[in-house]
Amino acid sequence: MNRLKYNHFMHPDYLLQPDNRQIVHIDLDTFFVSVERLQNSALKEKPVIIGGLSDRGVVAGCSYEARRFGVHSAMPMRMARQLCPQAVYIRGDMDTYSHYSHVVTDIIAEKVPVYEKASIDEHYLDLTGMDKYFGCYKFSHELRQTIIRETGLPISFGLSVNKTVSKIATGEAKSGVSRELYVERDQVKPFMDPLSISKIPMLGPKTFRLLRSMGVDKIATLSQLPPDVMERVLGKNGIDLWRKANGIDLTPVERYYERKSIGSEQTFEADTTDMRFLSEWLVRMTEKLAFELRTRGKLTSCVVVKIRYSDFDTHTIQKRIPYTSFDHVLIREAKELLQRLYTRRVLVRLIGVRFTHLVSGSQQLNLFEDTPEQVNLYLAMDRIRKRFGADAVGRAV
Repeated sequence: MNRLKYNHFMHPDYLLQPDNRQIVHIDLDTFFVSVERLQNSALKEKPVIIGGLSDRGVVAGCSYEARRFGVHSAMPMRMARQLCPQAVYIRGDMDTYSHYSHVVTDIIAEKVPVYEKASIDEHYLDLTGMDKYFGCYKFSHELRQTIIRETGLPISFGLSVNKTVSKIATGEAKSGVSRELYVERDQVKPFMDPLSISKIPMLGPKTFRLLRSMGVDKIATLSQLPPDVMERVLGKNGIDLWRKANGIDLTPVERYYERKSIGSEQTFEADTTDMRFLSEWLVRMTEKLAFELRTRGKLTSCVVVKIRYSDFDTHTIQKRIPYTSFDHVLIREAKELLQRLYTRRVLVRLIGVRFTHLVSGSQQLNLFEDTPEQVNLYLAMDRIRKRFGADAVGRAV
């Protein structure tokens, strides 16, 4: 064993975490199904499955009633129909789901100075220091009640010392009556140790199978492995898992700002009024940015287009859209915004496009598609770009 490396990871200064951190993880329970039940109360207490409705479709979300039959997200729809033929099947509406996601975020933004929108249906809140004035658990409880009252959506939360523990706490809270769980600092290890390693965030199925083959099934067992062994077996990811198993996570809650965005601009050698030329550049930039979104595992819900005229007069326009990272959706929106923005019909010096309000998450829209050919096309194009570069393949303009 490399004693120096082992001691480095076990050094008390490294293990020491701030005593006063108070991090909340909020999760909207069975989000897609819950929204559908708001629209149609007849769906309550029934098995509901949402996704592409053809046999080649995929399950995007399902109710707890459907999960009892073995149905789960990302399962082929054909298999879901075999397991639970009596379920109500719904194609899903990303526009509606995005609307409710924004409503919840707006409620949080009004009450919490530091929050991170981690995905369409989950948030992290940093309430550190609030105990002096209000009480973090009391505040979290009242915030949850506010969201339920104003949206009608069920919601669970976990409160603890960092993101990892609070997210695990949320998962455990869902099976409780109150759907709220506070894990104080001195209870982190007793809370986590008996749980399955599958509860650790970002521990994928391959890693789970590998660890099980090593005889590791509980978080307590994983936490007791020497960290250099974990590094030898799983590389840097092994060290990260070892830290999480020991309740160590120094990852900050990243403020959800407008700056959480990606964009591109093009200044032309010669100013132009050629709308076709401007549109071609806009399509190229949008396509590359959409590829970057998918590569980074992000979705956007806002498109911004910018124009700078030859006299340096600059204008921008933006539009909120359902969460997506698909070229064909983003290109359509960007071109529409360009048409609305370019009204002066004078020489243009620069155009730009930016995607804002980014959240983490796989492309949800493809789970509602009945045409897997389109999804396969994206996968094939992205494989080519990753191998030969972002300019290796593109859409005909």
